[in-house]
Amino acid sequence: MDADIPLQLVFHLPVNYPSCLPGIVVNSEHLTRAECEIVKEKLLEQAETLLSEPMVHELVLWIQQNLRHILKRPETGGGSEKCTSAASTTVDDGLWMTLLHLDHMRAKTKYVKTVEKWASDLRLTGRLMFMGKIILILLQGDRNNIKEYLILQKTCKVDVDSSGKKCKEKMISVLFETKVQTEHKRFLAFEVKEYSSLDELQKEFETAGLKKLFSEFVLRLVK
Repeated sequence: MDADIPLQLVFHLPVNYPSCLPGIVVNSEHLTRAECEIVKEKLLEQAETLLSEPMVHELVLWIQQNLRHILKRPETGGGSEKCTSAASTTVDDGLWMTLLHLDHMRAKTKYVKTVEKWASDLRLTGRLMFMGKIILILLQGDRNNIKEYLILQKTCKVDVDSSGKKCKEKMISVLFETKVQTEHKRFLAFEVKEYSSLDELQKEFETAGLKKLFSEFVLRLVK
């Protein structure tokens, strides 16, 4: 690690930046994927200390000063596969899918626009689904990008509380996560949809090849 290590950093700045963390993608032909993942994690940890103030320049300076120190740590010693893909910095290849449940949305219009922006920025497809009081987010895409989405969802002030003050999403749960299988439909875009009945919502899941997922995780939300 004596020579300087070329590093490519891509920052995705969400709507509420700098009140929430940026999405970060780390690439380098000189690092393994595991090392790229560690560098990204350390950058996000540092970003948490800089919330509410512009941080991209500070993070670039910080990683320039600390990269060698980070890479000397034992947790970066895994794997020899190089981290050269701009679309993926994880060892898990292929398309992944996750189903999220939100308890409520008070500032619905702004919240929906924010979710659409994150999905677009992170190249995720799927559905934001409303049926009565049930709110579900089904995401498909690179697993690393889905993880980035979850970080944004949990760290950004995307809604308002009962007094109207901006607040973070504290009542989100991951119902299911899996690698997309051959029987699963590939969503071509991210769409917001409202359903008038449970049967209508069920048909959406069945059309997507997710009948079992609906039975195991969605039905219990209405009981």
